Amino acid sequence: MSAATRDSVSARRERLLGDEPGAFAVARFVRVTAQKSRRIGDLIRGESVDNALATLQFAPQAVAEVFYKLVESAAANAATTEGLDRSSLIITTVLVDEGPTMKRWRPRAKGAANRILKRSSHLTVVVQPADFVEGKRLAAATKNSKKKGGNR
Repeated sequence: MSAATRDSVSARRERLLGDEPGAFAVARFVRVTAQKSRRIGDLIRGESVDNALATLQFAPQAVAEVFYKLVESAAANAATTEGLDRSSLIITTVLVDEGPTMKRWRPRAKGAANRILKRSSHLTVVVQPADFVEGKRLAAATKNSKKKGGNR
């Protein structure tokens, strides 16, 4: 289904993609800190889907498995809902937001207590076709060169 034939657009899709081709997947309330998740998100941002999956498959971090499923899901969403070719998809955006923090108490010596923070995060992966991303980059590059004065 193309963007022109889509009847209703979710607010999340509007915010992430607008009218651009592509798809996304979201994992919420993942029990990993946002700081640890961002390290893996930075690894796969800008990679093709196949390269990112290969990287995530052998990454030792626990959140890599969650990102693997997320990238798979985003690629499947792009193939089924948008009709895009999976081999030409690039991960354009990886968002890692903090989720709710569960507060727990740990008993300590002399009747004291320490607070334990069990953090979570919300993960979002956006994939878009490579040719569209390249066209966008070229348009931005020419716009920036004209803004700076171009060739003098």
